[in-house]
Amino acid sequence: MKKRAILSVYDKSGLIPFAQELANLGWELIASGGTAGALRQANLAVRDVAEITGAPEMLGGRVKTLHPAVHGGILARDMPGDLADLAAQGISPIDLVVCNLYPFTQTIAQPGVTLAEAIEQIDIGGVTLLRAAAKNFARVLVLSDPADYESVLAALRMGEDTAVLRQRLAIKAFAQTRDYDTAITAYLQQVTT
Repeated sequence: MKKRAILSVYDKSGLIPFAQELANLGWELIASGGTAGALRQANLAVRDVAEITGAPEMLGGRVKTLHPAVHGGILARDMPGDLADLAAQGISPIDLVVCNLYPFTQTIAQPGVTLAEAIEQIDIGGVTLLRAAAKNFARVLVLSDPADYESVLAALRMGEDTAVLRQRLAIKAFAQTRDYDTAITAYLQQVTT
């Protein structure tokens, strides 16, 4: 079965060469809104998340990847019961999650930013993608930082066992979501007290 990657990034640094190499290695690319648009503009074959979920993006882009067809594919373990559940629902596994988050801390650092502007930079789907993939690092690679693209590609090109790399990247993703939530908490405490 073809390996599948879901890409949903705010910071598109290095995205195109990374995705091109994944495609060259035979990976199927799935992407959300702006990420899918950037990949198409680079003439890469990509499936929209909406095609996988059967549901359009909604609420001004607030809901894209929050769907069992995405998270079931990420969270499924390599065990008969999970694979049977996927098959029963017509869901295919997702093997790589590439996601970075809305720039909350950069937004709140700007002078005069309003609470409403800050709230819109709280990423929900991205954090959920990262946490799901990091939780299932036994099977899924999670990439939360463009600086790691090349090390992942090198491992994939060599056909290496990525177990140690998967765990290291999962720890990094959990640390990023922790820091993200800490920044949100501190900001909200500051503006409401």
